Amino acid sequence: MSEPAGAATAPRLTAARARFLPGLTGVLPVLLGVVVIAAIFQSQNQRLLTTGNLVNLLVQGSVFMLIGMGQVFVLLLGEIDLSLGYVAGIAAVVVTMLVQPATGWPWWAALLAALVVAAAIGFLQGTLITRLRLPSFVVTLAGLLAWQGVMIMVLGTGGTVPVPDRTINAIANGTLSPLGGWLLVGAVVLAFAAVTFVEDGRRRRSGLAAPSLGLSVLKVALAAAAAVGLTLLVNADRGVGAFELRGMPIVFPVLFGVLVLWSVVLGRTRFGRYVYAIGGNAEAARRAGIAVAWVRTLAFTCAAVTAGVGGVVYASRLRSISTSFDGGTIVLYVVATAVIGGTSLFGGRGHPLHAVLGGVVIAAIVNGMALLGLSAAIQLIATAVVLLASILVDVLVRRQGAAGP
Repeated sequence: MSEPAGAATAPRLTAARARFLPGLTGVLPVLLGVVVIAAIFQSQNQRLLTTGNLVNLLVQGSVFMLIGMGQVFVLLLGEIDLSLGYVAGIAAVVVTMLVQPATGWPWWAALLAALVVAAAIGFLQGTLITRLRLPSFVVTLAGLLAWQGVMIMVLGTGGTVPVPDRTINAIANGTLSPLGGWLLVGAVVLAFAAVTFVEDGRRRRSGLAAPSLGLSVLKVALAAAAAVGLTLLVNADRGVGAFELRGMPIVFPVLFGVLVLWSVVLGRTRFGRYVYAIGGNAEAARRAGIAVAWVRTLAFTCAAVTAGVGGVVYASRLRSISTSFDGGTIVLYVVATAVIGGTSLFGGRGHPLHAVLGGVVIAAIVNGMALLGLSAAIQLIATAVVLLASILVDVLVRRQGAAGP
């Protein structure tokens, strides 16, 4: 006796919901946020969607996106790192001081030293949290205060130190040639297509869960369309008056490189699988033989290194670093960036891309309200509303997932 058509269809619908529903926490807040923000601000000020403003918006948001990708590592564990803003500040101070004429370090050595210092801070804080079993909130809050104090000691009260190195300044202010941008994007899309088809095909041949060939083609097509759209945007003339400005900002390849690196680490390495496992159930991960303490320590270290990259970009964009650096506010925006993008505050679910998506929302809010001449207070309130909406979506999805079909 054949089963009813509805009975055969129900399991497929259940499986589809289980596969796609968690992803909505990353897609819905961003899509709704960007569409609503763009519609409101564009109706009030026609400059929002101009080429120059859109590129400027993404460059400004790159600091939040970079540090946010670091915060994703910690949130995946169900923890939080409140010190990342000032870890970024310390990295900015290190790279700035080392390229001063009196010090004379080459830019690459100063950059490496800044990242090493950031890694050491992350390892120290991670060790205190995992080995002494101290709450991450308390340890990183202490780090926020301590590293702010170190910045003040090095720079002096009210001190501002310019960045004299052209290469460091070019990270956030320089551009590739239009041809260079197309060549870079073409290479990236081809590499993404090759990895996608090879990996998805291998999983299908092995009988593992994998997208169909049609979905693989769709993923590559969407990535190619996004890459082409971004390249057309940055290669359009966004100069003022007779001054012509074209080309992809150098910070974009930096941002994309970090995104690819951490996506591979979290998605295709044993360490990444351990991070997700610990965030999902730390006790079960420990019983499975995972070295929980080491994985958690390394996750805090990766977060700090990523924040260090963000700090260097911050110093590059302003061509200086000063004691007015507000790492406390930055880290609050960074947490909002990751959560708005779709990373769960409860651990076990998230992706570095979520920080990039959330960063677009945050940057759009700040940029759009600045164009309208609204106060910083209104910007903070608007960001809070979007953050609460994204957390509400996260909680509802988790409850529905726990309730089952």
